[in-house]
Amino acid sequence: MLSHENGRDVRSHLPLCDSYEWFSQRAWVEIDVAAVAHNIQQLRKLVSPGAELMAVVKADAYGHGAVTIAKTALDSGASWLGVATIPEGIELREAGIKAPILILGATHSAEQIYAIAHWKLQPTLCSPKQALVFSDTLESSNILEPLPVHIKLDTGMSRLGTNWQEAAEFVQLVERLPHLKIASIYSHFATADSPDPTVMNLQHQRFEDAIARIKDRGIDIPCLHLANSAATITNSAFHYDLVRVGLAAYGLYPAPHLRSKINLKPVLQVKARITQIKSITPGTGVSYGHHYIADREMRIAVVGIGYADGIPRNLSNQMQVLIRGQRINQIGTITMDQLMLDVTSIRDLQEGEVVTILGQEQDQKITADDWANQLNTISWEILCSFKHRLPRLNLKVSRR
Repeated sequence: MLSHENGRDVRSHLPLCDSYEWFSQRAWVEIDVAAVAHNIQQLRKLVSPGAELMAVVKADAYGHGAVTIAKTALDSGASWLGVATIPEGIELREAGIKAPILILGATHSAEQIYAIAHWKLQPTLCSPKQALVFSDTLESSNILEPLPVHIKLDTGMSRLGTNWQEAAEFVQLVERLPHLKIASIYSHFATADSPDPTVMNLQHQRFEDAIARIKDRGIDIPCLHLANSAATITNSAFHYDLVRVGLAAYGLYPAPHLRSKINLKPVLQVKARITQIKSITPGTGVSYGHHYIADREMRIAVVGIGYADGIPRNLSNQMQVLIRGQRINQIGTITMDQLMLDVTSIRDLQEGEVVTILGQEQDQKITADDWANQLNTISWEILCSFKHRLPRLNLKVSRR
């Protein structure tokens, strides 16, 4: 039974969520479904008329929960979904999602090709060799319907794709293969989040040149796409027939200089519960290695979340959390399942109360960008780090 102290009910700090025994959880991730819908709608308004929007939901929708995000995005204006792997696509199909799904990663084996065809997924082709493997595999199967494929060009990312200068020959080969049907041609920007557009413009020009050479051979291209989140926000000239939106759908900006161009709402918050409160005396060491030594009498709170849940251990003694709208310092080394806080300033704090690890309380907020800046990394990595032993709770009503 949750306790009351000084008239305070700890349940008032817990999320309004789908049916779930939230009181049994030491830590969880809250997903603001209304914020997803808002972000997709804002992006749709930004996209050129006639261009479609793909919601990229790979890596379990950047840690947000692929099925929930995919369904919300489709209901809010997206018409395509993007994943990295075949199992990610199958998960969406098993959830009843019928929208076209592009596999952004490379696939080669016969087993993968059969699965793609069976689950009506759409693969990326990166090389003539891969295209021939697909065609030969389908030739020896009982699959009669041509498989829609998307041809990836490398215009400067130096990752997947055929060199843009060889695009016309590659596309012509694929067009002649009887069991394949070209669904689109696309490429990917390497520096779209940079304020300096030099490389992005070069890639754009290379893409245009490749497309011109393909068209010179009389090949009809049903769909072109190039823009990721940053390019979608930056310039409508990059929109073509489809844009691929990842980070922006989750309410984060790919770069600071893009904040003024669109209004996005963060989707994810991370919460955890205080499991013990204790007092310590001056000179007492806290956590492994005693990298924090109390310099005064202190009250500390132990919180049930740690690096096994996705809290970066390198933030030890550097991060803050929010309790009742106040910023509170984390102290000592972050451990696998727990971390400690200096809660001396909150005298009536109770065990069982909720701590906001990432998110907003009143006028205070701590974001994935904050952590990324501290750790010299990117917000994408922060979002994807929260492990699946943290349940995802879908808020019915946005609190922001």
